[in-house]
Amino acid sequence: MPSRTLSLNAIRTLRPQPRNCFQCLRVTRQLHLSPRWQTDGVFKELTEMRVRTPWIEALRKKEEEGIDPTQRSNTPATPSDRDLAPKRMSDSYHRVVIPLAQDPWLLDNYLNANGQIRLGTIFMDLDALSGVIAYNHTGESVTTVTAAVDRITINHPLKEICDLELSGQVTFATGRSSMEISIQVAKAPERGASIQNEDVLMTCAFTMVSLDPNTKKPVAICPVKVETDEEKRLFAAGEKNYNIKKARAKTGLRKQTPNDEESDLIHAMWLRQLDYHDPNNPLRKPPHTHYMSITTLSSSQIMQPQYRNRHNFMIFGGYLLKTSFELAFCCAAAFSHSRPTFLSLDPSTFENPVPVGSVLYLKATVAYTESAVDGASDAHQSAGVENGEKRTEGIGTRVQIRIDSKVRDIEHGSTKPTGQFNYTFLVDRDISVMPQTYEEFMVWVDARRRAERVRGSIDAGRVGGVDEGMKGKDDGRRVTE
Repeated sequence: MPSRTLSLNAIRTLRPQPRNCFQCLRVTRQLHLSPRWQTDGVFKELTEMRVRTPWIEALRKKEEEGIDPTQRSNTPATPSDRDLAPKRMSDSYHRVVIPLAQDPWLLDNYLNANGQIRLGTIFMDLDALSGVIAYNHTGESVTTVTAAVDRITINHPLKEICDLELSGQVTFATGRSSMEISIQVAKAPERGASIQNEDVLMTCAFTMVSLDPNTKKPVAICPVKVETDEEKRLFAAGEKNYNIKKARAKTGLRKQTPNDEESDLIHAMWLRQLDYHDPNNPLRKPPHTHYMSITTLSSSQIMQPQYRNRHNFMIFGGYLLKTSFELAFCCAAAFSHSRPTFLSLDPSTFENPVPVGSVLYLKATVAYTESAVDGASDAHQSAGVENGEKRTEGIGTRVQIRIDSKVRDIEHGSTKPTGQFNYTFLVDRDISVMPQTYEEFMVWVDARRRAERVRGSIDAGRVGGVDEGMKGKDDGRRVTE
């Protein structure tokens, strides 16, 4: 029986000859292997800095040496005599221009079905860039991982397809193991021009931690040397953020019970649920209120090597941001039956690494809702309805989605939490969520605290909004999901 396998030359012979150069380019692209940046949605320059070794080579080396690089050892790999002299902020500065307006094939990796920019893909680039910046500061002798995303906010919605400039630097480091990296995404300026405030699409801050490659324990890094007034301002902001995070860790719900106001709200909601189910009480649950338990969405997937970090056997944080964001978007859409507008990624943490080949489980929950105008919470809004007040229509609702993640090995023998991600969306509907169990009440209280912390910046106009295709209120078509 004749072979069904055709050689590459035979395929070229059978293919009709192109009639012009444009067709020739398209034929060449169809036959060529996919470029590296097409494998994981991250811009080529950032992928090349993150992935240094082909997966098959890394796998063979692991098998030949008989050492699992994901496990800890007792022998430190970081030199004890390395130079830890202070470094300038500018030493870690890195800038990348993504030519979306110039390369339609590259743009393919950044577009959704409606032709808008996928924020999840930008989040992958942001994490990849933070890694590049971190290694500019620490050098290659340490392992640097993403510990937290302190905040990602939209400053100005993107209204056109354009080249994007991603830039950032280390803005806070005291010589311990952690550093804060500040990054912005802006419309790439013309040659010789500078970025204007209205051109800044997004700002964010990442906390990175340096570890010994073998022991996986934190190691000291170079402190930042502050020279200019602007650098002093950035360093002071990073120091303030660091102190706030330490203070919050001491006052979290695992350390302290809900305060008096929170306890009163919990009790009021519990009493209200009793009224809803009392056959002698005419009060019933309003149609715009939904129990938290029915808002959840879950996903699971095997972690593939295309999304590994530069150390080859762990998934890089940007992929977790992308997958968690897209699940949060779906959760907000399913909850509100509308197209959500992304406002911010609120402080989120990475707890344990995610190995290549493991199974990642994500669970999205509507944790908290509040009025988009006056910030009134679920409890206050519902109380107003109960007391006969007319609910304000058409004002919209801010919806906070909590993503809990965990990882299991493929045999499902062990389970570890990998992080919690908190996204805030705006929906063009009046809708609220109500907890029922004690665990759900604690999720609600935690989310309420987070919303109170970020509400000021949103109301002050420092956070804009982007959506996935709907017309903005400024009558400009936004091209970011």
